[in-house]
Amino acid sequence: MTVFLELLLGVAGLLIERGKARGSLNKELAKVRQFGTSAVQNGKLVTPPIQVFGIEGRYATALYSAASKEKKLDVVEKESKSLQELLRSDKKFREFVTNPSLQRVQKKAVLETVMKPKYSPLMINLLAAMADNGRIAKIGGVLTAFGRIMSAHRGEVICNVTTAKPLDTSSLGELKKALQGFLKKGETLHLTMEVDPSLIGGMQVSIGDRYIDMSMASKIKNYTNLLSKQYKCDFYLLGTIGCRTYV
Repeated sequence: MTVFLELLLGVAGLLIERGKARGSLNKELAKVRQFGTSAVQNGKLVTPPIQVFGIEGRYATALYSAASKEKKLDVVEKESKSLQELLRSDKKFREFVTNPSLQRVQKKAVLETVMKPKYSPLMINLLAAMADNGRIAKIGGVLTAFGRIMSAHRGEVICNVTTAKPLDTSSLGELKKALQGFLKKGETLHLTMEVDPSLIGGMQVSIGDRYIDMSMASKIKNYTNLLSKQYKCDFYLLGTIGCRTYV
């Protein structure tokens, strides 16, 4: 265990002994816990412009709702980016967050104490809730999901295109023009290009909640599966291989 973690756990131990880590969470924590239940239907959460799924999506939506009601979306978004950068650049902090051997109450106490001077109560409540529920290791995914929600809030449509090799200027222009057809009035395209030689050719497009795989690798895989099925079918019809082999 690093000296950094030992110091943090020492702080946590003192807080726990003094009872400061056992305070009840505020109403925003309750909203986080209630998300996905009747609380949504009862209008207790502000519905985000896009739906994000999984555990990360639930926490990100709850954060968006709480920040919307307090009119602090800009503040929380700035803090979210700051925390993402901290996770990316600070190995010791990242190890602390993802360390499964640390108790929930320890992580919660440390996060509430160390992060409080730098972040708003909304962000602190999120961190405390996730630590309390044993989900803090997923904070990176939550912040990413929150970023997607905020992009949609501003009318931005996130699009990621992966190609086998970089596109030339002409092809990139044609691609952007084609992608504009997916947008609604008032929306703007936020395009990210990536290169993955394993695609062989073609491209993979993720835009909003849509995903299109037009890569050569995908086509080859599909053709291989079709040929494999046809091969099995031919042998079955010839009586060479029994049907139980493929059940």
